[in-house]
Amino acid sequence: MFQSQTANSSPMPVEALIAEIDRADSAASLLAAVRTLAAARDPAAIPTLIRVLGFNNPGAAVAAVGGLVGIGKPAVVPLLEQLDSYNYGARAWAIRALSEIRDPRALEILVGAASDFALSVRRGAAKGLGSLHWTDLPECDRPVSQQKALDTLLPTTRDPEWVVRYAAIVGLETLGSNLTAELSDRLETIATCFESLEREDDELAVRARASLARGRVTRLLQ
Repeated sequence: MFQSQTANSSPMPVEALIAEIDRADSAASLLAAVRTLAAARDPAAIPTLIRVLGFNNPGAAVAAVGGLVGIGKPAVVPLLEQLDSYNYGARAWAIRALSEIRDPRALEILVGAASDFALSVRRGAAKGLGSLHWTDLPECDRPVSQQKALDTLLPTTRDPEWVVRYAAIVGLETLGSNLTAELSDRLETIATCFESLEREDDELAVRARASLARGRVTRLLQ
């Protein structure tokens, strides 16, 4: 059983924290162990946190995602290399982590994930594609990468699932506010897309979000 540390105890080494996860004998003890490991923000915890994404424990997965996002860039390559092609739940959590870390090295994976069969994967990818840290790319590479994200997000606004369409609107709005000068004319395309969604989408939440996004993008055009 996982034993929580007292406020005055010395921090446990990451190996011991990992061992606590392996010894957890209940969902509650697993969750507590993962939260403690995630809070350590130690790159040595990355493989274990990724492994937790595949457990059938949403609370532990949320904690693991938080830990991976807290570690940041060192977690990107392991996440990309260990994406689970068979466990859609683990894949969805990994995409969520990559989206929240916002490293542009995840661009190709997010582009592919936007058409995944699992709506949770598509939703995470749609939101993440628009909010990557584009300034981490060489300036000469940004227009091509942003165009790829744009070409993925525009059709994603017609996804059969409204939550994915909603996420695509959020992603497009964020992308639009960070376009390079070479792509500034694409704002008109984004605004037109939002106008169409505002007028035609079946879901009130999507229409309302499209209206808000259109207003913000329109102000950027003025």
